[in-house]
Formats: sequence, structure tokens, C-alpha cells
Amino acid sequence: MPLDAVRPSPLVEQAADRLRAQITGGHWPIGTRLPGETTLAKELGVGRSTVREALRALAGAGLVQPRHGSGVFVTATEPAEDWPTRLRRAAVTDVYEVRMAVEVHAARLAAHRRTSDDIAAIRAALEDRRTASAADDAAFVDADIALHRAVVAAAHNPVLADLFAEFTPALREGLVTLLSLTGLRDQDANTGDDTHAALVRAVADGDAEAAGAVLCEELEGTLALLRGQTRESRRRYAAGTSPVRHRTE
Repeated sequence: MPLDAVRPSPLVEQAADRLRAQITGGHWPIGTRLPGETTLAKELGVGRSTVREALRALAGAGLVQPRHGSGVFVTATEPAEDWPTRLRRAAVTDVYEVRMAVEVHAARLAAHRRTSDDIAAIRAALEDRRTASAADDAAFVDADIALHRAVVAAAHNPVLADLFAEFTPALREGLVTLLSLTGLRDQDANTGDDTHAALVRAVADGDAEAAGAVLCEELEGTLALLRGQTRESRRRYAAGTSPVRHRTE
């Protein structure tokens, strides 16, 4: 199947799209050596530098791999999912398990590294969470996540902060769904206030072990609820009594 010449600008994106279509469509199976840059440039109607950049983009997607002195070979027929896409597709319980590893460590670091400004921000976030107890589930979850974000920020590790930010959309959706399905706040609109207050005290006091322990206990409790809801959702779905599969699955 011949390659049609691409239209002007953005040439790299168009060239990459055409090459990707050839690969995902099976024209070049896994293990195939792609035609050389000169040949591809001629068929696509672009310069060799454009082809080179397009191939770099395909390599970044995991579709091809350059081998020094041998050429560029097809290594997959489907592009690798990026991290945000993987998180959107993941079960919230899986995301929560990783969240625990990230956030418990961040809480311990926060107890060592927190500044007076951090402590003030964390305490303010705790008060905001208490105020949000009078609001709906979505607003309460937002305030809860903001408190956890403040603790992570106090660790002063930008990688941990970025990881937590990546988790936030999946966590928010799963937690809002959990509260809606379980009615957890019916009896206590400010559920979990005692453990969150203990977390704030531990970080403010510089007690890393206590901060890690109280957060681990709190997150494990929520994870248990998420797992229980997952099992119930699957049971109801299998029984035909639940027409929708929830994100917590």
C-alpha cells in the first residue's frame, strides 16, 4: 500500500500519523525493518529531518525502535498508553494502593520538613474540610483531597507532589462514588475528622512515625470500603440488578 504525500504543516505530526497508521494497520508487522529515511521522505513528500522527528515520536509511543547501524524496526502495533491514560483506565482500588505508598511516605517527610507556612496551610485545610461537612459529597471530597495535598506539599518533594496530582482525578471520582453508594456521611457528615486531626497534629509536632501510622490507618480503612464496594458492585452486576459498572470496580 503506497504512502500518500502529506499536506504542508504540521508536517511532523502528519508524517507520524501516516506512519502510525501503516504500523497499527499491519502493513509493517512487528519485527519489520522500516524503509530508510530517504525512501520514507520521498513517499511522504517531506524532508528527511521531518521523517526523523516523526520516527522519534513513534519511538516515544513504543511503536518502533532504532538499532544503531541496522535501521528502525517495528516493536509494537499499538501505542503504549501514557501515564494519565493508564490512571483513567485503572480501577480506583489499584490507584489507591499506589496512593498509599506515595502519600504515607510524603507524610513522614512532611513531619521532618514542614515549615511554619506549611503548618498554617495544613491547619487551614483541616478547617476547610470541617466546613465542607455541611456541603454535598463532591465538595467534601474536594476539601478532603485539598488537606491531603497540603500534607504532600509540606514534604517539599516536587515528584511526590506531581504523582499525587496525577492520582487526584481518579481518586476524586472513586471517593465521590463511594460516598454516594454507601451513605457513609449519613451518620457523620464529617467522617474521618479524628484521624485527619491526628495527622495534622503529627505533622505539626514533627512526629514522622505517628504521621505515617495515622495516615496509613486512615487510607487502609478507605481502601477496605472501596474493595467492599467493588465486590458488591460486581455481585449486583452479575445478578443483573445493577445496569451500570461503577468506577470503583
